[in-house]
Amino acid sequence: MTSLVVRSIQPTQYEPAKTAARLIDWFSHHLLLGLYVSLIAMPLMAIALGGLVVLRRWRSDSGLRSDIYGAAAAVRRHLAVLLITGATFTAGTILAIVALHMITD
Repeated sequence: MTSLVVRSIQPTQYEPAKTAARLIDWFSHHLLLGLYVSLIAMPLMAIALGGLVVLRRWRSDSGLRSDIYGAAAAVRRHLAVLLITGATFTAGTILAIVALHMITD
């Protein structure tokens, strides 16, 4: 994803966009290694390992469990405020995107 952003920042004849374009071309020509291993298998492995670490820590650390339960209780108490905050942030983000779109047209 970073390569896609870097490639779109400037023309591909300049670095680092040139290297990013070469990397994107390599991924598109090597579907088995590029798509299946790098974009599917590696993130799945990270999810599995991360889940195992969290599960092991959850079982052994009572302080972590009590902190999580306390945080969940605080979220339940202030759910309306959190939802309004999220909606406000989303509206601000959409407004910024629209403003950028209007400026570039």
